[in-house]
Amino acid sequence: MTERQRALLVLNGLGLLVTAVLSGWLHFFQLLGEIELWPIVQDVDVQVPGEARAWIMAHMEGITNGLLLMAIAAIAPMLKLAPLQARWLFFTSLTFAWMFTLPAIANAWFGTRGLAYGGGPFGGGLANDLIYLSGWPPIVAVHLAFGLLLMGAWRHLQSL
Repeated sequence: MTERQRALLVLNGLGLLVTAVLSGWLHFFQLLGEIELWPIVQDVDVQVPGEARAWIMAHMEGITNGLLLMAIAAIAPMLKLAPLQARWLFFTSLTFAWMFTLPAIANAWFGTRGLAYGGGPFGGGLANDLIYLSGWPPIVAVHLAFGLLLMGAWRHLQSL
């Protein structure tokens, strides 16, 4: 993996952490039912939609995926991959990190789960179905990325 790709993974990881902070603020305001930032802002009624569980999930997706991108960047020198494989690792990592995090935020906002087309046991709707369909690229990407990570680490170990 090139230095530029590694730097971009770190930058995207930081972007996901910032996204996690923002979704954490939305969760905080959702729990309170108001914006309360004494002494700056206080008692501003706000109704953030969704459930606490969904906002926690959205917050944790951003943290987990942001840290994972930075970890991949950090271990990249210990992966023995061909240039095309490294490029695939780079793009699949960006795909799964953002496309697991942003739909989690959408699920929290729209009160959906996005786990089954039509909603399954959770109820459906257009937002649910779009979020469900957006889940397929990151599911494929995460499996490819972890396969490449394992292969690259194994090859590196064998070369020692």
